[in-house]
Formats: sequence, structure tokens, C-alpha cells
Amino acid sequence: MSDLGNETRGTLDHVRAELSALTTEAVAEELRNLDTLPTDRLVTLMNEQDQGISLAVAAVLPQISRAIDDIADRMRAGGRLIYIGAGTAGRLGILDASECPPTFNTDPSVVTGIIAGGDAAIRTAVEDAEDDAQGGADALEGIGLNPSDVVVGISASGRTRYVVGALEFARRRHALSVAVACNPDSLIGQAAHHAIEVVVGPEIIAGSTRLKAGTAQKLVLNMISTVTMIRLGKTYGNIMVGLQPTNEKLRARAEQAVMLVTGRSAAEARRALARSEGSVKTAVLMLSRNLTREQAAAVLAKASSLRAALGDPEPA
Repeated sequence: MSDLGNETRGTLDHVRAELSALTTEAVAEELRNLDTLPTDRLVTLMNEQDQGISLAVAAVLPQISRAIDDIADRMRAGGRLIYIGAGTAGRLGILDASECPPTFNTDPSVVTGIIAGGDAAIRTAVEDAEDDAQGGADALEGIGLNPSDVVVGISASGRTRYVVGALEFARRRHALSVAVACNPDSLIGQAAHHAIEVVVGPEIIAGSTRLKAGTAQKLVLNMISTVTMIRLGKTYGNIMVGLQPTNEKLRARAEQAVMLVTGRSAAEARRALARSEGSVKTAVLMLSRNLTREQAAAVLAKASSLRAALGDPEPA
């Protein structure tokens, strides 16, 4: 065998040894006959497997909470929330980031997602991109990462080189770094300030981490973005007062939000929203304090939240 062949074989042996130690790569022996089972048994098995995911997330709630408090502090200081990953993990970060502008009225640059292989990898797998540690660092360099930013690296295995490289670069730039993995003692956890490691165990199809691991990552990202935005005053109680009413459904939801907060009628809410150019917060303040749009906007600009602008007691 050539030297190149020996080098390749040695590399693959090393990678296989690494993977064999990961719970996400383990083969569930009781499922070895999976392909012989009827459909109703297969869907039951998947449902049974999924039931343990929320318990695995519950086991790391303290780590999630600590990370969110630090993320909110950075974002109050003007920092960005940046998700970065490869494959499914990268797509989940992009999905979570893309939902923040319509839900919380954030600028698209404030919460953003980066995937190994670039935007083409959102739809088409670019599998070798995850092995490029420098690529992760370069991606963050390309968006001008600064110390007030937060980088959340996502990797089911916890060993994706692209993500490790990104988190190491983030630490060198003094940005806050958070790792979301599905194996304990992960490489990305070691590279980050906060390690969130949700151990969900073997997949029903060995190594297919778009399944339980992907669901666990989605649950964690839901918590990170949602609770961070609550901490930043993007809701009033459990009402979406920062949403952008850009379609019929969202316009109806905006009216409902104004009605719920102010106790006013649908007609009054609709008129206030028209005068406020669709801003729920502005419409609420106009109705609650009998202000003009300009006056309400000025009050909101100085307040940390709608609750503060209304003079309501701040939450603990």
C-alpha cells in the first residue's frame, strides 16, 4: 500500500475509534432487526425513543439557564447571537435565527445562522465542509466577530472540526461561546465558555443524528432564543408584542395582542395599529397612555421594555 493509502487508512482508523466512543454513534442491539418490523411497530418505536428527549434536556436546564443569562447580557450591550454548525445542526441554527425577526422584530443581523459549506449547504449536503476547522474561524472573521457577540456552536457528535474551530476563534476574540452537543465531555464543550450536552443515546438508525439528537438541539435552541428575547423585553407577559404583522395571520395576531394587553376592542386595536405603522408596542402605549405615535415611540426608545414604558412593575 502506498504512503498515501497508509495515511488515509490511519486517519479513518482514528476517526472510527473516535466515533465508537460516542453515544450518538452507538448501535442499539435490540433494534438490529429494525428493517423486518411492520410499519405500526416502527412508528411506535420512534415515538417511544422520542419520549426520552425532553428528560435529557431537563437534565441540563441549569447549564441552559446560565448560558441564556450571559447571552442576554451580551445582547443588551449590542452583541449578536450567532449560531454555527454543519449539516443538520447548521440548518437548525439557521431555522431558529430566521424565526426571530418575524417573532420578536429583531434585525436579521442580530440573530443569524452560519452553516459549513455556505448557503448552498442549507438544501444540499456539503459533507466535507464540516472537517474544515479553519473554515469555521474564517466564517466568523468574515462577519466581523467582536467581543460583545455570542457564538453558539452546534454539533451532535460534539467533535465537528468546523464548529471546534469557530468556538476556539470566538474565545480568542473574547466573544461568549456556547456549545450544544449530544455527547458528554465533547470537544466543542471543552472549547466553549458554556457546555450544553444533551445525552439522548443511540439513534433508532445508528448514527442518524437528525433524529433524537436533532430534536434535542431544536429544543435547546428554542429555549436559547425564546428565553433570551423574553429577558430582553421582547414580550409582555406571554404576548408577542414585537411581532411584525407582514401577512393576514400576523395582522390578526397583532390586533389580538393589542386587545389582550389594553383590554380595548378590535376596532380600536386596528385603528391604533394603522396609526402606529404596525408596531404593537407603539399601539399599546398609544391606547394605554393616550399618546400620539411620535410620543409613544419616544417613550419606547428610552425604555428597556413595553412593561417599563407602561410603568408596570418589572419582573424579578
